[in-house]
Amino acid sequence: MLRLQGLAKHYGATPVFSGVDLELRAGEFVAVLGESGVGKSTLLNGIAGLDTLDAGRVQLAGREVTTMNDEELALLRRRDIGFVFQAFHVLPHLTVAQNAALPLLLLHSPDDARVARVLDDVGLAGFGERLPQTLSGGQLQRVAIARALVHAPRLLLADEPTGNLDPGNAERVMDTLALQTRAHGAACLLVTHSRSAAARADRVLVLRPDGLHRA
Repeated sequence: MLRLQGLAKHYGATPVFSGVDLELRAGEFVAVLGESGVGKSTLLNGIAGLDTLDAGRVQLAGREVTTMNDEELALLRRRDIGFVFQAFHVLPHLTVAQNAALPLLLLHSPDDARVARVLDDVGLAGFGERLPQTLSGGQLQRVAIARALVHAPRLLLADEPTGNLDPGNAERVMDTLALQTRAHGAACLLVTHSRSAAARADRVLVLRPDGLHRA
């Protein structure tokens, strides 16, 4: 589903990482560990075409991402990629269901039944009419997971999704993310500094300046 070959990134004369290679299958959940500043978020942004890479190739479902123009990248992200961020990024004036439905609205394919099913999948059945300010941090992150899954993306990118959560909520969110990745057949790439979060993955790798290594 996802193939990375020889990815490299520099900021001026400062190398961030190089030689990043990875193959990720549909339904597979891979975690990448790394301390703050090692380039984990930069790697995700490069994969999604939100940041430029200095070398290497990114292929998603056989399509060459690194040669796409801005319009093609925007459409790719809208259709084929789901994001889960540390900061949730839910819109406070929209209900839970409306937040979860946003990717479908961007695709001009509203589907209330689909939204309800995905909310049920992440343990939020009956929460659709609630506003974000009435939810816990763990519930907010599950709204973000539902939003990332609702349009059936091929690739799920998760950037420190438990960083703002207490240990109990972090564990529940990681269980949900792992279960739903496999159930929906998406390939999931998680970057984190938390070994307990990474433990839910099928494989755990470590990002270093010279590439990805087995944990």
